[in-house]
Amino acid sequence: MTTSERTLILLRHAKSDWSGALPDIERPLAERGNAQAPLAGRWLASHGGVIDLAIVSPAQRARETWQLASAELDPAPPVRFDERVYAASADELLSVVRETPDEARTLILVGHNPGMEQLASLLADDEVILRTAGIAEFGVSGRWSGLDARSSALRAAGRADGHGLS
Repeated sequence: MTTSERTLILLRHAKSDWSGALPDIERPLAERGNAQAPLAGRWLASHGGVIDLAIVSPAQRARETWQLASAELDPAPPVRFDERVYAASADELLSVVRETPDEARTLILVGHNPGMEQLASLLADDEVILRTAGIAEFGVSGRWSGLDARSSALRAAGRADGHGLS
């Protein structure tokens, strides 16, 4: 990685449980989600290098996804729960990322569709599908504050359970 290159990782929360009558923000992971999230963490541990900062939606399913995924990382990065990530559009997510301190070389953003998929597609300048527990990893040249499609390159996209990521 060059001195000006950064890494942005987008992680869509794992499969959530729709069986209860809970408000959307309180929905937990489903059994499948509890299996998916550690797989995402193992992929991050073996491919992502050291993550400097995690910005996570406060929704229960996103928090649980990050808890299970980050348990696979050594060291687990500092985490910041940001209400703006919940139900955010691509533009809102981009604003959150652009506020990241430049000292953070690798950032992971844990959130929800459709915003996460839209942000991945915007940065890739092509359609990117992020299913549950989906990951999109970008190389970013320059500062976080200047992040756009011209300063980012898609390195990997898919799911760590055999759907696109290797």
